[in-house]
Amino acid sequence: MKIFCMFQVEQLAVLSSILLWYISPASSFTIPSYSVTLLKNHVGPATSSYSYSPTTTTSSSTTTKLYNSLKPAAQPLLDCGKALARSGELLIDATSSPSLDIYGGGLSAAGANIRNAGDCIAQAAASCRFKTGAELVCDEMREGATCLIEAVDHLKKAANDAQVDGMLELKECIETDLMPVMQACGEKLEAAGSGIMRRETVVYIGENLMGAGEELGRMALFVQKIQPDLEETRVSGQRMLYAAEKMKEAGNNLMGVQQLEKKKGKSWLKG
Repeated sequence: MKIFCMFQVEQLAVLSSILLWYISPASSFTIPSYSVTLLKNHVGPATSSYSYSPTTTTSSSTTTKLYNSLKPAAQPLLDCGKALARSGELLIDATSSPSLDIYGGGLSAAGANIRNAGDCIAQAAASCRFKTGAELVCDEMREGATCLIEAVDHLKKAANDAQVDGMLELKECIETDLMPVMQACGEKLEAAGSGIMRRETVVYIGENLMGAGEELGRMALFVQKIQPDLEETRVSGQRMLYAAEKMKEAGNNLMGVQQLEKKKGKSWLKG
């Protein structure tokens, strides 16, 4: 009976010591030694003191996380990607028109690359809605930039084809207007994608998107210049110009620039 009571007292002491340590982990606690008490019959309970310092474990994550969200750029980039893809398709259709009749050449291949770049931008926009989608945005945006830069090589072939066919105005438009602007647009888009990989601020990414949108707007004017009287090139330039405006809007949203909403209907009467 004495041993049983002693065990009850010892258990309460242990539980109280553990409870005190749980409240204050940095403090030390004492655990009564049953073996010493039972075998040597000490008058007072022999105690052994133990100190515990909690250890913390750190885990490193390989997921690219930005300090701010890319969600404000999602909808404008989605509209930009769809419009740019449509612009590339119209440019391909323009090469098969009787006035140009150069389907299957370098200009058609450049139009296909523009269409693919628009699809990549739209895919990047879909991933902008999620906090963990930064890596997908980075990959798709850089892939779109690669498509635009590769289109420059196709434009070189298109310029050579135009020279062979005696279309000197088209050759000059491609070499002096389209190629430098498309190269600059691809580089700006590549800088935005690589900025996400390097965990740059969203302001930096927005600035590069703004620059890419400005170059895309210039490129839209030169696309219309390929054949001004042709419906396909005119509409292709219009869709590309709309894509440029949406890309600049995405850049403004990331930089925190607020755009004034246009008044609709008769709201201007209210002042």
